[in-house]
Amino acid sequence: MKGSTKEEPVGGEAKATEKVVPKADMDTIVRLIEDIKVPTRRESAFSGLCQQKEYYPDLALYLWHSVGTISALLQEIISLYPHLSPPNLTATATNNVCNVLTLLQSLASHNETRSLFLNAHIPLFLYPFLNTISKSKSFEYLRLTSLGVIGSLVKADDAAVIKFLLQTEIIPLCLRIMERGTDLSKIVATFILQKIISDGEGLNYICETAERFFAVSTVLHTLVKQQIKSPNTRLLKHIVRCYLKLAENSRANAGLRDNFPEELKDQAIIQSLDDPTRHQYDQFILLLTSGNSFGISERPPGASPK
Repeated sequence: MKGSTKEEPVGGEAKATEKVVPKADMDTIVRLIEDIKVPTRRESAFSGLCQQKEYYPDLALYLWHSVGTISALLQEIISLYPHLSPPNLTATATNNVCNVLTLLQSLASHNETRSLFLNAHIPLFLYPFLNTISKSKSFEYLRLTSLGVIGSLVKADDAAVIKFLLQTEIIPLCLRIMERGTDLSKIVATFILQKIISDGEGLNYICETAERFFAVSTVLHTLVKQQIKSPNTRLLKHIVRCYLKLAENSRANAGLRDNFPEELKDQAIIQSLDDPTRHQYDQFILLLTSGNSFGISERPPGASPK
């Protein structure tokens, strides 16, 4: 299968199946934001703003700078915590919080609100959703939409984002989802890991201890094994990029050579790669076979990926 070099959008938003909603005027947007602070109008406000998000690229600024709005969004998220264990989610409550998460995604992706979003430690409010293990549709929807928020953060290629995430439990959370999640959740979780590894500080963090490196490489190997019968091109793209970045670190390179995922040589997997991914796959194999002869070494923390 041949593919484009353009990076596919990564996120957990549900695709709209209903008719396209026409663009509302600014007065309506302001009213919807004000309605967030009124409990009886909140659900309708969340839904209405999500429908208008694509029309208003600066919606994040209005949400962040309007009094009480962020508090109301976080209150809605926290209200779902008691229903996570034991699992007791309703479709309505889940959909409502996923709309909130979609609005948070706009804050995470906007250049002017991203740092404010991080400084307020808002991503941590999503971790209880990522930490769930129930395979019901409601829980999967929550996990996927939460991953979409983190995916929007890392997609910006902002070193501050990676620095923040490395101080949290995002890597083990992503690894568990990569092992046990649905295909779409695995794709987004692996994308997040790939973006962390692509940052110099993130790569050094993972390769700093044998425990961290083997935790990551073991899960990647498990994913590769799962691809033999039915290769997923989108997931393989992120897996190959993870391996390529790991191979650029001298210690990880040695570890991968000693524990090479033989399944990566399977023709079904190789033939399923699109052209850009196949090129990266060849680079990965070259780095492993050459060892350190190209002068591969750890990048200093914060260095930009090549």
